[in-house]
Amino acid sequence: MTSYVQLFATVLPVFLVVVLGVLLRRHGWVKEEAEESLFNFVIKVATPCLIFDSVATNAALREPGNLLLAPLAGFGLTLLSIGLAYVVARGLGLHVGTGLRTFALTVGIANYGYLPLPISDAMFGVEARGVLLVHNVGVEAAIWTGGILVVSGLSPREGWRKLLNVPLFSLLFALAMNLTGLAPLVPAPILAAVKWIGATMIPLGLVMTGVSIQPHLGDPGKLFSPRISLGACLVRLLVLPVTFLVVAKFAPFTPELKRVIVLQAAMPTAVISIIIARVYGGQPLTAVQIVLVTTTLALFTIPAWIQFGLRWLGV
Repeated sequence: MTSYVQLFATVLPVFLVVVLGVLLRRHGWVKEEAEESLFNFVIKVATPCLIFDSVATNAALREPGNLLLAPLAGFGLTLLSIGLAYVVARGLGLHVGTGLRTFALTVGIANYGYLPLPISDAMFGVEARGVLLVHNVGVEAAIWTGGILVVSGLSPREGWRKLLNVPLFSLLFALAMNLTGLAPLVPAPILAAVKWIGATMIPLGLVMTGVSIQPHLGDPGKLFSPRISLGACLVRLLVLPVTFLVVAKFAPFTPELKRVIVLQAAMPTAVISIIIARVYGGQPLTAVQIVLVTTTLALFTIPAWIQFGLRWLGV
C-alpha cells in the first residue's frame, strides 16, 4: 500500500503548478486580457484532444459498468453533495442573500478535472483517464442542471444547454470510435498531434487555476469567514468523503470506477464554482473563501483520504 508520504509527494507537484499560476498572474506575465484566450484553448482545444487520446482506444470503457455507471455516479453524487451542503448551510444560519445557495453549490462540487487528472495519471496510469472523463460527464450534467437551479433559480432546461459543448461532443465521438473499433484507422500523425496537444491540458489548466484565483488574494482579511470556511471544510473534507466511500463500498461499481470515486472523495471544491457564482447571481466572495480554504487543506487531506479509501475498498 502506498504510504502517506508517497501520496503527498504525488499530490504536491499539482499544487506547485497552481502556485506558479498565481505568481504568473501577480507579476503580470499572464495578463487579464489573455485569460479568456488561454481558457478557450484549454477547454475547446486541449481538453477535446486529451479526451480523444484517453477514450478512443481505452478497453476499460467497453465494460458497461464503466460506460453507464460512471456518469450516473458523477451525476448522483454531485447532486447529493449539493443537497447535503444546502442542509448544512441552513444549519449554519445562512440564507438567500448571505451565501446559502453559493455555499451549497461550491461545497457540493468537487474538483473533477485539473486536480484528479494528474493524480490519477501518476497513481493508475493514463489508461485510468477514460473512466474519470466519462464520470465527469455526469458531474457536468449535475452542475448545469441542479447546481445552476440552486444558485440562480434558472430552470433545468436552461442549464442543459450548457452541456452542449466541445468537450462533450469530443467525448461522444471518441466513444463511438472506441465502441465501433474504428480508432486504429486514424492516421498515426494525427494521433500523435492529438496526443501532444492533449498533453498540454493538465499543466496549462493547473496554471490557469492559479491565474483565476490570484485576483481574489488582494485582501487577505476577507478570505476567511469562521462560519463559512470551517463549515465548508467540515462538509467537503469530512462528511462528503465518508459519504462517497460508503456509496463506493456497497454500489456495484467496477474497480476502475471505485478508484475514480476515491479520488473524487478526496478532492476540495472546484474553482469553476467562483465563475458560476459570479455569472449566475451568487456570492463570489463566499465561493472564493470556500475554494481557498478547502484547496489549501486538501494538500494534506487528499493523501490521507486516498490511502484510506483504496485500502477500505480493496482497489
